[in-house]
Amino acid sequence: MTTAVEQERPGGDGGGDGGPGREQAAGYRPGRTLPLRVEAVRQLRRRRTLVIGGVLAALPFIVLAAFRLGGNEPGREGRTSFIELATASGLNFSVTLLFMGTGFLLVIPVAVFCGDTVASEAGWSSLRYLLAAPVPRMRLLARKLTVALAFSAGAVLLLPLVALLVGTAAYGWGDLRLPTGAVVPAGEALPRLAIAIAYVFLAELVVAALAFWLSTVTDAPLGAVGGAVFLSIITGVLDAVTALGGLRAWLPAHWQYAWADALQPKLEWGGMLQGVSLSLSYAVVLVALAFRGFARKDVVS
Repeated sequence: MTTAVEQERPGGDGGGDGGPGREQAAGYRPGRTLPLRVEAVRQLRRRRTLVIGGVLAALPFIVLAAFRLGGNEPGREGRTSFIELATASGLNFSVTLLFMGTGFLLVIPVAVFCGDTVASEAGWSSLRYLLAAPVPRMRLLARKLTVALAFSAGAVLLLPLVALLVGTAAYGWGDLRLPTGAVVPAGEALPRLAIAIAYVFLAELVVAALAFWLSTVTDAPLGAVGGAVFLSIITGVLDAVTALGGLRAWLPAHWQYAWADALQPKLEWGGMLQGVSLSLSYAVVLVALAFRGFARKDVVS
């Protein structure tokens, strides 16, 4: 006898994909299952989303307080970095926070949003019920990946945006001063900063894809998130090994600070294009592995 939704063939895995051998209920439309709005609201209400948003929004205020308490020391041996120029203007303060976040701080929210999305459902034993709704497997993954990437982009944008507002209130609106001594006019520096932020997000796609793939192969969200963060740290360590020579160019971490080329007096695209190409190449392979593996996975959680 057919159930209210569907009848599976003996030996099915309970995937609820509405595939061959299953009778679908009248009015069932796979394209209407799990709307993006519903998934986005579910993720927005999660405690980890609120915590990540709160930490990223609070960090510029913490850094501002640190500068007010400790002052701004000159660079060692006459060298100047973005941090020494943080108090020059609101733009400089925003670039400084972006510099601080690149490499590790912004890796964490991206890994959390993408690594927790599927594994958490399995950990709560709710994944099989989502598939029994029935939500087609590929649609489920596509929806979760889309929302996870949207939240990741929001996290990457939130830090420099809040820093720009806080820095402008504290240090005023002014031109962007560079460690080389050059100055980029504020009207030109603002769109350059937008390019830099976009590059940081695109460079993090490899972390997002790795975390997402791990999320489809494990029921432990911490394992997926931790695995992505750990491998990101390892690639950063390997990039510091100069003995690797040209092999370092194949490491995503090698290009993570290429966004600084967008802030030069003459915008340079070469490093950013190489970094984005490498990140997208790895991301496409990892996402393909996630979809391929999940399509064949026996979901019991």
